Amino acid sequence: MLTRRQLLAAGAVGAGAVALAGCDPEPAPADLAVAAPPLDPNDWASVRAQFALTGGVANFTAFVFASHAASVRTAVERHRAGLDADPYAYLHANESSLDEAVAKAAGEYLRTDATRIAFTDSTTMGLGLLYSGLRLAPGDEVLTTEHDFYATHESWRLRSLRDGVAVRRVRLYDEPEQADAGQIVNRLEAALSDRTRVVAITWVHSSTGVRLPVKAIADAVARVNGSRAPAQQALLCVDGVHGFGIEDSGPEDLGCDFLVSGTHKWLFGPRGTGFIWGRPEAWSRYTPVIPTFTGGPESPPGAFATPGGYHSFEHRWALADAFAFHQTIGRARVAERSRALAAKLKDGLAGISSIRLRTPRSPELSAAIVCCEVPGYTASEAAAKLLPAKVLASATPYSPSYLRFGTSMLNDESDVDKAVEAVRSL
Repeated sequence: MLTRRQLLAAGAVGAGAVALAGCDPEPAPADLAVAAPPLDPNDWASVRAQFALTGGVANFTAFVFASHAASVRTAVERHRAGLDADPYAYLHANESSLDEAVAKAAGEYLRTDATRIAFTDSTTMGLGLLYSGLRLAPGDEVLTTEHDFYATHESWRLRSLRDGVAVRRVRLYDEPEQADAGQIVNRLEAALSDRTRVVAITWVHSSTGVRLPVKAIADAVARVNGSRAPAQQALLCVDGVHGFGIEDSGPEDLGCDFLVSGTHKWLFGPRGTGFIWGRPEAWSRYTPVIPTFTGGPESPPGAFATPGGYHSFEHRWALADAFAFHQTIGRARVAERSRALAAKLKDGLAGISSIRLRTPRSPELSAAIVCCEVPGYTASEAAAKLLPAKVLASATPYSPSYLRFGTSMLNDESDVDKAVEAVRSL
């Protein structure tokens, strides 16, 4: 099987472009560097200054679709300039090394073997590919929850239409602000059946801000799997997008079999990037949906599962710079900062008698998404009412819909104070 790189090399010879293919492309112009003050990773104001977000605004929606740090914007422009100047030569000369750099950076950030990672364009793409490609036999069953994102529910609905896979949902908590870790684990474990082969959950619920105790769930699934033959064991698959880049835990820490995430939310990576991570034994139960351009069945599982085709290379390759930016600041520091701001925001909102906080106060059951209800307003109306105070919030795209804030490393204490006062004035 020829890879794209082999095809490019063969094409270069066939076109009489040996000299072009054998040399480095013209370097990108030096003036493509994006203006930003030098980064001091220990200074949160310096971190915020790396982003071109509108000044004077308390932006609690940055996590929805990322702004890029200066280093990422520079990398995108550098690769774009090279591709625009000579796409064939730039791709041929750089694809292999740049793909390897992204995989290496991702492996180091996730603290895992880079060969276990497939690269995609988004969480939705990753979930669609994974849930379409997992091999299931007649009679096998999938267990998911009432709280998962549309992409999980729809992926399994479509899979059920194609081949009749049985899908069940379990409700893990009744009122999100009263969620209890023990109850969550017990409800999910009780819902497992002898036919359950996949458990599909979400790390942090974008609808409520509830953070599931994934490791405890993984331990419960492992207890059930202990009496099963390997082919009958349930795979724990996690939509990790609202935990990845905000929590100091990787897939090995969580104990899951697959972790799927976009990297253009809390990581603030290039827009249109994401990944699927899987254990080797879990990948062995997956058949790729889209042909890869980076190898064949003999390749490492991540490469074999990475969709081929031409894509936004300048964004994919700049992902290495996004990982480097976070590593420079420190994963643990990012998590600590985001949680501290979320705790301050929850305390402030809880102090407003008319507001119903819908996210657990406990840091063990929440991350950096904070949801609440404002009496007399829909969530969208409340978000609109905050705009004159220069506070950006969002409305959760669910029913019921809540007013939602995301406290990231791009916020500070004054942003939180401004948000609390703006909500208090409603």
